[in-house]
Amino acid sequence: MDDKKTLGKQIDWFSTIVPLVGVVAVCAVFMIMPERSALLLQAVRGFLGDDCGIYYALLGTGIFGCTIYMAFSRYGRIKLGETEKPQYSSFQWGTMIFTSTMAADILFYSLCEWALYANETHIEDMGGIQKWASTYPLFHWGPIAWSFYIVLAVAFGFMLHVQGREKQKFSEACRPLLGNKVDGIWGKVIDLIAIFALIAGTATTFSLATPLLSAAVSRVFGFKNSTVLTIAILLLIAVVYTLTVWFGMKGISKLASWCAYLFFVLLLYVLLIGGETTYILETGFSALGNLVQNFIGMSTWMDPLRENSFPQNWTIYYWAYWMVWCVATPFFIGTISKGRTIRNTVLGGYGWGLAGTFTSFIVLGNYGMAQQMKHGLDVSGFIAGGGVYSEAILKIFDTLPLSSFGLILLVVTMIAFYSTTFDSITMVVSSYSYKKLSVSTEPDKRVRTFWAVMFILFPIALIFAENSMYSLQSVSIIAAFPIGFIVLLIVASFFKDAGEYLKTK
Repeated sequence: MDDKKTLGKQIDWFSTIVPLVGVVAVCAVFMIMPERSALLLQAVRGFLGDDCGIYYALLGTGIFGCTIYMAFSRYGRIKLGETEKPQYSSFQWGTMIFTSTMAADILFYSLCEWALYANETHIEDMGGIQKWASTYPLFHWGPIAWSFYIVLAVAFGFMLHVQGREKQKFSEACRPLLGNKVDGIWGKVIDLIAIFALIAGTATTFSLATPLLSAAVSRVFGFKNSTVLTIAILLLIAVVYTLTVWFGMKGISKLASWCAYLFFVLLLYVLLIGGETTYILETGFSALGNLVQNFIGMSTWMDPLRENSFPQNWTIYYWAYWMVWCVATPFFIGTISKGRTIRNTVLGGYGWGLAGTFTSFIVLGNYGMAQQMKHGLDVSGFIAGGGVYSEAILKIFDTLPLSSFGLILLVVTMIAFYSTTFDSITMVVSSYSYKKLSVSTEPDKRVRTFWAVMFILFPIALIFAENSMYSLQSVSIIAAFPIGFIVLLIVASFFKDAGEYLKTK
């Protein structure tokens, strides 16, 4: 009883209960009025993504430039915590960064994103599928995308390990600029926006990639592929990451390592057994060169005449998607970066993050492209004709030797990715529920369990509502709009705080 009373006094009930009520209300609306909800999402997304698209584009290029400045300016030498050596080895640190920030949607998109671009007139106008459908995935999952994580990881790492602040919240990172206002209504508004944005991001991820899991399970084990099976898999994932998060950071570190091993096995299976090794590597090498050569143009092109609206439909969505995810994952990266310099955190974060994402898209994506470009498997045509994404991916797996083994490996790896990612997110957001919590203290298991359950509610509602990819993308674009302003506040606060810190050194 005393333990319950003590925990009750530590909890920030406003930041815990309000999101719960909000999520339940939104879930109810999506399930009761799915068609009206979709129309509303499309209308708001049309305004933010189309009329305000340059806002997201400027944020992306600006934040990327900011991280490079952090690494190579005087700020780069600041050490995040006074320890002799980093808290985790480079391999442990790198695998946790990648597996704990990339949910299973990286496997979903790696397998089919090239086919989504293949149907765009912009790709044909620029030079065709072979050159550009393999390049744009690397762009949308590349340096600008990772910059949202890295810039905040540095700010949060400095806040936690150098300044020793005990409020692990977005609002606390704004204190150098806003002062005591973060203890009042402004702080609560910032934190509520952050929590709702994170829930929107996780819901989008679950709702896009989980149907692939259920389709693969249905194919291998002969179950009927239905909404019930999809929700059962969601609940299984929730059980796995809830159990793991009970073991704290040690459990997350071990699961991250196992997730990395499974990921490598899947990539080697496709690369070496699929029979397209040369095509995969050469197309990937060409795409990397094409990305480097055209990076600035791709980053700033906005299609002002709306000849095809490619940047509005894709690039803006992706920057928004990464922005809603940057609510929690940078806290995790910042937390595990104790003992590293800001320069090491920035360059290492880019190194490990880009190595993982690029390898995934090059191997998995280019194998699927080979089946269409060399062997006539019309994956993009199937999708353009209204085919389900998960079915398109299964068609690709059918071309692999031992395809059932490949699907089982895909399912297990996706579950591991989901579990590792949501372990880290649950740990971070659980800290939001506390009025104060030192970086060395883990949240209570009951609080972690509460958030683990919270994260599964919205995805179930979206799956019941059977929203299209366009609607799911809209959720992220809308949620990211206010987050952008908060990110700017945090970055400005970091430079002010770190500048004053350097004056004392």
